[in-house]
Amino acid sequence: MNGRSWSIPEIEAAHRRVAIDANVLIYLLEADERRGALALAVIDAIDLGRLSGVLATVGGLEVLTGPAKARDQAGFERTAEEVRSLPLQAVSLSTAIAEDAAWLRGSDGLSMADAIHVASARAAGATAMITNDRRIRARTGLEVYYLDDLTLNQPLP
Repeated sequence: MNGRSWSIPEIEAAHRRVAIDANVLIYLLEADERRGALALAVIDAIDLGRLSGVLATVGGLEVLTGPAKARDQAGFERTAEEVRSLPLQAVSLSTAIAEDAAWLRGSDGLSMADAIHVASARAAGATAMITNDRRIRARTGLEVYYLDDLTLNQPLP
């Protein structure tokens, strides 16, 4: 979407399955005041069945790195349970996804994690990806929506 505002109803009208980047979940789980509310709106649409959501397993790794880095075992376990409880289909890394990710990494310069996110989204049949990472760009068959550009009907804190 390249900086243009978007809404949940717009994405629901254009897409059935969306991929969620780890940064969206981090905002949600760390209760980031503004971005957490935006992330919650996306997850709510998935939870209500208005969208189908997928998450690359590398996304779980990224989300869990914070508590692990802090050596917070209880926080790690709590966060892992929260990620598992989200209404997202986990997309495991397969050989085909790894090969696609390698191509994306080599040809587009994406980080390894971002390349896996994009390749996993494509493999899972997602036609959109919601992220806040401006380095991730749309490509054939996969539109990219930036969380900061989401507009809601009610004002955020």
